[in-house]
Amino acid sequence: MKAILYFVQRLYSTSGNILYMNLLGMILISLIEGIGVIILIPMLSMSGIINMNTDLIPLSVIFQFLQNISETWKLSIILGIYFLLVLGQGFLKRTVTISNSKIHQGFMHHLRTDTFGSLLQANWDFHIKRRKSDFVNSLTSEIGGVSGGMNTLLQMVTSLVFTFIQICFAFWLSAKLAIFVLICGLIVALLFRRFVHRSKSIGQQTTELSKSYHAGITDQLNGIKDIKSNTLEQSRMAWLASLDQKIQKEQLAQIKLKTTSQFVYQTASAFFIVIFIFFSVRLFHAQLEQLLLIIVIFSRLWPRFNGIQSNMESIAATIPAFTSLMLLHIESKEANEFTISDQSYTNIKPIGIDQLLECRNVFFRYNRKEPLYALRDVDLQIPSNRMTAIVGRSGAGKSTLIDILMGLILPEEGQVLIDGVPLTREKLLAFRHSISYVPQDPFLFNASIRENMLLVKGDAIDDEIWEALEFSASATFVRRLSQGLDTVIGDRGIRLSGGERQRLVLARAILRKPSILVLDEATSALDTENETKIQEALDLLKGKMTIIVIAHRLSTIRNADQVIVIDQGTIVQKGMFSELAKEKKSLLSHLLEQQANVWSHG
Repeated sequence: MKAILYFVQRLYSTSGNILYMNLLGMILISLIEGIGVIILIPMLSMSGIINMNTDLIPLSVIFQFLQNISETWKLSIILGIYFLLVLGQGFLKRTVTISNSKIHQGFMHHLRTDTFGSLLQANWDFHIKRRKSDFVNSLTSEIGGVSGGMNTLLQMVTSLVFTFIQICFAFWLSAKLAIFVLICGLIVALLFRRFVHRSKSIGQQTTELSKSYHAGITDQLNGIKDIKSNTLEQSRMAWLASLDQKIQKEQLAQIKLKTTSQFVYQTASAFFIVIFIFFSVRLFHAQLEQLLLIIVIFSRLWPRFNGIQSNMESIAATIPAFTSLMLLHIESKEANEFTISDQSYTNIKPIGIDQLLECRNVFFRYNRKEPLYALRDVDLQIPSNRMTAIVGRSGAGKSTLIDILMGLILPEEGQVLIDGVPLTREKLLAFRHSISYVPQDPFLFNASIRENMLLVKGDAIDDEIWEALEFSASATFVRRLSQGLDTVIGDRGIRLSGGERQRLVLARAILRKPSILVLDEATSALDTENETKIQEALDLLKGKMTIIVIAHRLSTIRNADQVIVIDQGTIVQKGMFSELAKEKKSLLSHLLEQQANVWSHG
């Protein structure tokens, strides 16, 4: 219930007082419908169609003037009143329905953008602890569930308003009969509590299965090349068939629950209607006119009761989606680094390095409940406009150190300093604006080369793009493409080779003209010729920007002004390459020897 109230408050914040105006409109619609039922018998009786005593019927006095006019005028006035009531109700219902749709669509737009914005604005630590497929599930299935749940909630509110007003009319006609029917309704509601609880349980299963499905499908499609190259198609189909059977079973359980509840409700309703009519005639001695109107009112209310019960089951089934999405909002807000909508976001001035980027006594753990540190007591200095290489075994902490240096994560202990000034949360964005990052696994969007390049510098002209491409040894292969810069490169750049993708990402990083260039094994997918070109380009950049590289290749390490060797989260060596390479029993010497063996056997 807490999660539903959370989103109801969000709904009100996006719609404002229009929500109250719509509620008023629903009340008017119900009043008009109630009045139409109330005046039914006076209209029929005074028209001469049916002879009934109208003295006990409210509002009948309004039609006394019909006694003294001709039958033609009497019938015309009655039909005219009926027509105006239907016309007014229909117009009002149309207006309220359109307004409700606008409110709902506006709420969903806000929900989608706010959820996605919250994820973008959350810090890197928030993202590395969660599956990306869960975010996809939240932005699709869970938002869809919340959308359906809120729509159902609005429908239920409409039904409740209508029901309340009709019950008021019933009390006006006969309090005893109305109380009797309400008691019957409460008994039915108590009987159906277990259906609501069961629906909530099935909804939880739906949420978990949806997460598993999105996670599995994402993994399979990301690894489609491995699947095909290792002929794993059959086993992957078996995985999907198994999961799909669970989904079918869950969906069938939903249908069974819904149809069972409707059957039981209809049976109970028929039973209570029979009892109601029997006691009305034999015990309460209801007048025919009152009984007829109450039967008309409650014949219209029973479907509403059924609808309310069905709505409650539907809302219960979506509660897990409400809860999951609410928790995602709360957690992402807690991990918020900045606000995209702030004017300061678009007017950030990059913070460059004039002299020194420094780590001082840095400790970091990904899980603070565990004793294992990814980095321990790290002290290092990276001079500006120089090239620093970071080397070490796999899992030594190189990528964690890079994340710390780029301000993606903050140290648990110790500080990162820029020219002696601590890098605080308030300065993170400004610092990142001065950085270009080239990952080991290059990422490109399913768009043209030009569009991918313009992501980092929207106002770049073609000459600037070609200059960056030339710099990264990409211009030759781009010119060979049939559409040049306008060539669409496919999902994650799949239509290009690994080396071509990496060179494009490097070109994009250079196009941004950063003061700090960070490369994570950026030359690992390049052949010797293109690696040589990249190395020559990086040599040209030395003195113009600060370059930090994670590297294993001897060629990259040799050209660095400083080499930092890290092992098990601790810096074990640092200095000039020529000096460190002479230390025969050092880790660097061991890594170089391993690489030399690989090259000799290759």
